[in-house]
Amino acid sequence: MAYEFERTQRIAVLGGGPGGYEAALAAAQQGAEVTLVERIGVGGSAVLTDVVPSKSLIATAEASNSIKEAADLGVQFYARGETGKPVKPEVAINLAAVNKRLLRLARQQSEDMTGNLEDAGVRLVQGEGRLDGTSALIVSTALGNDGTDFDRIEADTLVISVGASPRILPSAVPDGERILTWTQLYGLKSVPEHLIVVGSGVTGAEFASAYRALGAEVTLISSRDQVLPGEDADAARVLENAFRRNGMNVLSKSRAESVTRTETGVLATLSDGRTVEGSHCLMAVGSVPNTTGIGLEQAGVQLTPSGHIRVNRVARTSIPNIYAAGDCTTFPPLASVASMQGRTAMFHAMGDIVNPPEERNITSNIFTQPEIATVGWTQKQIEEGIAQGQIYKLPLASNPRAKMMNIKEGFVKLFARTGSGTVIGGVIVAPKASELVLPLAMAVENRLTVDQVAEAFPVYPSLSGSISDAARAMHIVNL
Repeated sequence: MAYEFERTQRIAVLGGGPGGYEAALAAAQQGAEVTLVERIGVGGSAVLTDVVPSKSLIATAEASNSIKEAADLGVQFYARGETGKPVKPEVAINLAAVNKRLLRLARQQSEDMTGNLEDAGVRLVQGEGRLDGTSALIVSTALGNDGTDFDRIEADTLVISVGASPRILPSAVPDGERILTWTQLYGLKSVPEHLIVVGSGVTGAEFASAYRALGAEVTLISSRDQVLPGEDADAARVLENAFRRNGMNVLSKSRAESVTRTETGVLATLSDGRTVEGSHCLMAVGSVPNTTGIGLEQAGVQLTPSGHIRVNRVARTSIPNIYAAGDCTTFPPLASVASMQGRTAMFHAMGDIVNPPEERNITSNIFTQPEIATVGWTQKQIEEGIAQGQIYKLPLASNPRAKMMNIKEGFVKLFARTGSGTVIGGVIVAPKASELVLPLAMAVENRLTVDQVAEAFPVYPSLSGSISDAARAMHIVNL
């Protein structure tokens, strides 16, 4: 009797960013034959030119701020002058050294991820890839890590994770020297004398905050009423106040019509005729998915008018054997989301147990000073009646650990379902809010009530104790 054995499933992944990396790793761990195609290096732009280097730069900015603010805690820095009298030293930023370090960290992270894929048995191909129908990729000038040239990679399942690129405005075309995208900042040799930031979304706010802390004069041009449009209004207000107090020039309700080079720098012209002169300009006006010209339309994959790939909760596209993950899809553009999509896609494609993520349970963080972390339903959705909930905000200044650390701004805000007290969302504005938000994320994901959150023992004193305090204040009385 002849037995027919099931053939190993072949997976081809286009794009090695967080989504593609996790998809390839998950598929290989489940026994699939996996090929990953990436043009610039494993980790993609998220690791090499976006998340890793930008957050490394922000860490340097935070260190600079800590030194400047140490005097408030009684720590004073002095050196001996020529006369023997103490002289207060200046905080100097060697931006060339900073950028060299953060790019080295990015390369190291990419190399670590490459090693993980190779150890898992993933075949890596460097080159430009595109779809060839619904069951293959065409790769140009590619060389595999086993020494084999590739032209056409056939697969049973395809994963598209090609990411996104900075949006370019015709009236403010980056030149890589004075007018820059966020991927071009790391070539600067010194802190800009005056950095104009066009765009007050997450990227614009983060870099404006960082470069102000590094000592640059910063003008932030915002077309909206406040910075961070679409984010929690209370959080955005705290951040904008911090920006102004730290000397940043915030131009609200101002739209940049054009940005051009001058003999000594740049000139930004606003729609109302005003002009702003600076030494450099960062264009942070959003991003566009890298989905053009890679064969998606020909394969029948549905796209939105903006060019994003439509996917469902398991990251499946309109074609059953094609999945997509990351910033090129209709899900929120976060590295953590891309990673989850990549894993979920492969669990689903290979018949494993899948727990599709709830988009409203996604945790996000804005790495400004202070940071803003959010999860779950928003206050605006509650006020508009989309979700039924109670709102409680606790100022961080009342927290004993915050007093010790000289933290005077920020808050913890909880949203709990009316009646049951189930935690449905929250906002934290604080230093390292990204580290504080996890208990809220777990509460939202596991549908814990405020009373259950309050039952946990927080360390005293701790910033996280404010979460417990807010939960206790929302106690549900069971009559």
